[in-house]
Amino acid sequence: MSAAVAPALVVTASPHVRSQDSTPRIMWNVAATLVPIIVAATWFFGVSSLLVIAAATAGALATERAFGRGGTLDDGSAAITGMLLGLTLPAGLSLWMAALGGAFGIGFGKVVWGGLGQNVFNPALLGRAFLQAAFPVAITTWPTVGGRFWTLKGDLFALPFTHPLPDAITSATPLGLLKFEGKGTAIEQLILGNTSGSLGETAALVILAGGIYLAWRGYLNWRIPAAVLLTVIVFSAIVHAVDAHRPDPLFMLFSGGLMLGTVYMATDPVTSPVTNRGRWVFGAGVGVLVVVIRIWGGLPEGVMYAILFMNALVPFINRATQPRLFGTRLGGAT
Repeated sequence: MSAAVAPALVVTASPHVRSQDSTPRIMWNVAATLVPIIVAATWFFGVSSLLVIAAATAGALATERAFGRGGTLDDGSAAITGMLLGLTLPAGLSLWMAALGGAFGIGFGKVVWGGLGQNVFNPALLGRAFLQAAFPVAITTWPTVGGRFWTLKGDLFALPFTHPLPDAITSATPLGLLKFEGKGTAIEQLILGNTSGSLGETAALVILAGGIYLAWRGYLNWRIPAAVLLTVIVFSAIVHAVDAHRPDPLFMLFSGGLMLGTVYMATDPVTSPVTNRGRWVFGAGVGVLVVVIRIWGGLPEGVMYAILFMNALVPFINRATQPRLFGTRLGGAT
């Protein structure tokens, strides 16, 4: 009778317990939560919103296909970048500009850093920052809400590097009206999104619902949006108490792109801190910068620059907030 053969020892790298949630599954869940936001934008701005978002997404996907590594389109990250970028744009932006922004966001915000998981800055916001610098007039021309579904909100089909025709009625955003004209906007309009602005400014409640779902599924860390929103509330309340002419917390919360940026961009797991303490610091920094730029800066909106600035500080935040190793004392002694 032969002796029993001992089972082979299998040595593998951690993690040994794996989650069923893969990167593509998480990404496509996030993309799915963006669909109701796009529907809300379409309700207010008609077919123009679909065309702008589609152009931004096409630019992102084409660049990912051309320069990304094989199979990277399947993970959904490029699609999310294009969709988020499109939601930060006005409904009347020429489609070639939106596509160029999507290409820049993927090319310089992701590919040059080595691909998914290596980038320092949020790609969608980097694409938006590029368009802000390259086409400042076009990207700050805000069509009014309403009108027929098939009526274009601008010269969307203008040829590249030509001057678009001003064939749409435009108006200032609530932030612009308050900052430059001293005019307020009813809180009901802000909450419902019935105001001029980027496509993603029209669905605060829908964005919050998407964020709650993603936090429930564990696809975003709730500490970052909580830190951003709490900081904006407290800081703006203090400023408003000192000077009643400054915007109140409710206006700060529901105006501009704060909700979209807080839920979908500040929480980007690649460009946000990995420690819980760091996430609170990161979110608080974003909140402070948003209020500072909106009140004392030269621009009416500051969400994009606040998040990009804090993205640059993430390596330092991670280093400063690392938990103490088990078995060590302060100062490194064991």
